[in-house]
Amino acid sequence: MSQQRVIEELQRLGMSGYEAKAYVALVAAGAPLNGYEVAKRSGVPRSTVYETLGKLVGRGAAYEVRLGDAGVGYISLPPMSLLDRMRREFDQSISTLRESLPEVASPTQVRLIHNLTDRSSLLTRAEDVVAAARRDLFLSGWPAEIEPLKPLARRAEADGVDVSAVVFGDDPDPVGHTTQHRFSSPKVALENLGCRLLVVVADREQAVIGGVINDDAWGVYTDDPAVVLVAVEYVRHDIAMHLIVEKFAAEDFETFWKSDPALLRLRADHGAPATLLRRGAGAPPTGPGRRRGTDTPR
Repeated sequence: MSQQRVIEELQRLGMSGYEAKAYVALVAAGAPLNGYEVAKRSGVPRSTVYETLGKLVGRGAAYEVRLGDAGVGYISLPPMSLLDRMRREFDQSISTLRESLPEVASPTQVRLIHNLTDRSSLLTRAEDVVAAARRDLFLSGWPAEIEPLKPLARRAEADGVDVSAVVFGDDPDPVGHTTQHRFSSPKVALENLGCRLLVVVADREQAVIGGVINDDAWGVYTDDPAVVLVAVEYVRHDIAMHLIVEKFAAEDFETFWKSDPALLRLRADHGAPATLLRRGAGAPPTGPGRRRGTDTPR
């Protein structure tokens, strides 16, 4: 990792640009430096270098040392010690805010619905929802989208969250109570939906719903109770269907699934979910259009 990347990351953790540059210069030196040397090595202006070093000393990231006749020098707190200290301070702040923020929050006046316009923002917002779960978590999607959510889902499960998941495809390392979508193959489900549909719901209070085609994606985040309820029931319905299927003889169910007139009518329109999702997210309706067929539904 380059020094510039280290400086940027230190800024993300609360240091100013000058503080980060000065600290990196001290770490790279491995020996005490006076203010002139820090300015020369770091690019911090000489007019502000002592103020910057004072701030590092104040936060405990650097220490003053005597350099004999040369006056005062500065040496860095070792990097791992600094990171450990930052982690403790960060955890303490999170703990305090977790207790205090709800006390100052007003009741929700407006329900949120905002668009997600690419795969990165879709997955990042989905991670937020997973991390927010305290009671139950519902997931449905293809392995490519479920896999990045697993570390947070496992952490939630370890904290006592009831995790239920439906995965379209092979998942050799499932999380929570995972149901592999078996009565329609991933290929058929993808054809029917027109996209890899991702649904993530936390505590029946907030949800991310999105569609992915290759690396393109779109979707929404919402805490609207009606939309969240529908998302939860979508996942629960799939799980319930699989429990019912297991009570049928395989051949009897296959015949029923492919020949029942009511089911044939329901699956007559393929690709519409992807088109509707794309339109809802403000993207042009270039996804799969209406077409008739009699393949098995999702």
